[in-house]
Amino acid sequence: MQPANLFLLILALAVVAYGLGYARSRSLAMPLGGIRHLKSLPFYYGARAALWAGIPALLVLGLWAAFQGKVIQLIVVGGLPPELMPANEGQASLLLSKISNVASGALPAGFVEPPIAAAAERLEALRAQSRLLMSALVVSVAVLAGFLGWLRIRPRLNARSQVEAILKWLFFACAALAILTTVGIIFSVAFETFRFFGKVPFTEFFFGTQWSPQTALRADQVAAQGAFGMIPLFTGTLLISAIAMVVAVPVGLLSAIYLSEYANKKVRGVVKPLLEMLAGIPTVVYGFFAALTVAPFIGDLADSLGIEASSQSALAAGGVMGIMIIPFVSSLSDDVINAVPQSLRDGSLALGATQSETMKKVIFPAALPGIMGGVLLAVSRAIGETMIVVMAAGLAANLTANPLETVTTVTVQIVTLLTGDQEFDSAKTLAAFALGAMLFLATLLLNVIALKIVRKYREQYD
Repeated sequence: MQPANLFLLILALAVVAYGLGYARSRSLAMPLGGIRHLKSLPFYYGARAALWAGIPALLVLGLWAAFQGKVIQLIVVGGLPPELMPANEGQASLLLSKISNVASGALPAGFVEPPIAAAAERLEALRAQSRLLMSALVVSVAVLAGFLGWLRIRPRLNARSQVEAILKWLFFACAALAILTTVGIIFSVAFETFRFFGKVPFTEFFFGTQWSPQTALRADQVAAQGAFGMIPLFTGTLLISAIAMVVAVPVGLLSAIYLSEYANKKVRGVVKPLLEMLAGIPTVVYGFFAALTVAPFIGDLADSLGIEASSQSALAAGGVMGIMIIPFVSSLSDDVINAVPQSLRDGSLALGATQSETMKKVIFPAALPGIMGGVLLAVSRAIGETMIVVMAAGLAANLTANPLETVTTVTVQIVTLLTGDQEFDSAKTLAAFALGAMLFLATLLLNVIALKIVRKYREQYD
């Protein structure tokens, strides 16, 4: 049984345990010949039995699912002949990928060595055995723990305090998991980044103007030296993000001003949902629109003006990305403008100012910190976009400020470097982690600045 199906089965067993615990508490509350008072409501006795059945089983399921793949891989690799034993992690990853492809049927067994085909059969058998044992163990733990929880129900048992204590620890575990996940991501990226700088000089990465991470896999191959200068990538990222902000900020801000200050309720109720529908369109659709409509239009317009333009350009990608970010800027700006106290509007109008003067000289200055925070968050959103850039701006890492030329971004190169079967000990693959670390620091800085600005605004007007 697959882990997802086991999870649903655990939930079903927990519901059964809840029902049995609830029924037992009701029967204990009304024995034959009289009424006995319970320490807690029947709901808590049922919830306690459900937690007893669900939590241990989920823990066993999580631990088994986390370690079974690694254990099975070690067993399969350990059974290979000595001549096929991988020498490093990269070779082990490629070998396991080949074995998995044979086991899944993606690669016919006749195209690989007989030991690899035998290892694939063993891998499939071990996976089947593991699923069977996992299912039996998880169901046994759920039934046994639920039965013990049902058996320990007593009228004087304070089930409420126990349930609340368990839920408190569950909430703490969820919060700790989120924090530990963030810390794990940071340390994993940092570790691989340090490995990258052990292969590529620090100065070349930060100050190099050429990006061509094609390194040789063997010593006899040509192009053993790659270029790892990040300046063209960050220049392309900033260029496309700047074009997107030029489109998104004026349109989004002006639409927010109109909807919050000038539009009546009927118009606002129609226009605002239509505007926010742009946020629900998948980015791949925006990419198609940029590649098939906007980019050819820009090329034809440039040709008619006698200007040379590439078929894939930063202008096409940045313009469509700006359209995608308009709802983001508009929604944040609208919330900030509406948060300005009504007393400021009333005071300005009472002194004889017009609605336009009130907007320009009272409301907008008061909302400016929050608007700037929203704009910085929108910049972070633009920097992290990938699909539109891949389809409309291309993959060429050109160091240029011309919006009509092909450029690429940091996120696009990260995807490109990690696509396919890669050796995770080469400079080419490790470069993706270094780029990710720099992008993480850049977006983190923008988010911190934005949150500080928004917090200052909220403290002033809450």
